[in-house]
Amino acid sequence: MRLQSAMLYVKSLPEMEKFYSGVLSLSPLAESRGDSWLEFDTGSTTFALHAIPAHIADQIDITSPPELREETPFKLLLEADDLEAELTRLRTLGVYLVQRPWGTWDGVDPEGNIFGIVPSRPKP
Repeated sequence: MRLQSAMLYVKSLPEMEKFYSGVLSLSPLAESRGDSWLEFDTGSTTFALHAIPAHIADQIDITSPPELREETPFKLLLEADDLEAELTRLRTLGVYLVQRPWGTWDGVDPEGNIFGIVPSRPKP
């Protein structure tokens, strides 16, 4: 088996599209766009945002700043060719960053989902 895609349920698809494309620089796949679905090209696979149905989303409160969803057992890892430059860029854009005690960095999206930021692996 191979990973075909990773998907994240979101309350606000337009706001999260703006964050993942505009801030994290992921490229949306126009042909994948739907009312409740959008995929991004990540190079080797895709990453999708899926809007939570309105009757459920209406019951979810998103705070500002967002409450970190630490209890979620799933986390995306995004790699950066120049980790320090990327951390500086994200800070400048107002992304909340957390340095973990073990030395890694996490970012937080507008709905509180946590993503890891790691240095690029050397190519074999």
